[in-house]
Amino acid sequence: MSCDITLGRLEACKTSVGGLKAVYFINYDGTLLSGATLTGNEITEINAATDVFKYELKGDNNTFEEANENSRDNGTSFFTQTGTLVLKVQDSATQAELTLLSYGRPHVIIEDHNGNFRLAGAKNGVEVSVSTSTGGAMGDLNGYNLSFEGKEVNLSTYVDSALMGAVDGFVVTEGA
Repeated sequence: MSCDITLGRLEACKTSVGGLKAVYFINYDGTLLSGATLTGNEITEINAATDVFKYELKGDNNTFEEANENSRDNGTSFFTQTGTLVLKVQDSATQAELTLLSYGRPHVIIEDHNGNFRLAGAKNGVEVSVSTSTGGAMGDLNGYNLSFEGKEVNLSTYVDSALMGAVDGFVVTEGA
């Protein structure tokens, strides 16, 4: 594998915005990408319909970040993928699902406000931590704080938006 770069980059126009629109959890499958078609750094086709579970997000307190960690001494380089999510309103059905998320190591597709979909935990899945919050004042949060962390060799992989909800793609299940 060559470590030489092949492109430069011009200053981008101010046409993007921050923020997350939704996250989609996929039960861990170590073979998720084995039959996928990647065009560049984008999944354009998967080999079997895959169930994903959509969680809508509203507000400014949802984040996704990736940090590169390198060690010249050890010759290693990897990316830590982290997300923080706030789900409003506590209920028993959501609590049961969040408990299952914390027991597993799901894959996560992040949808941002620019229409991009990216797959975190593509090969290794992510660890999900859940906490509940009920503030002291009437205007405080009554809901769940989720955080997830994954470690991958590569940055998150883009997902072709045509695969979201497609018959031969990611089959999206939304909540009630």
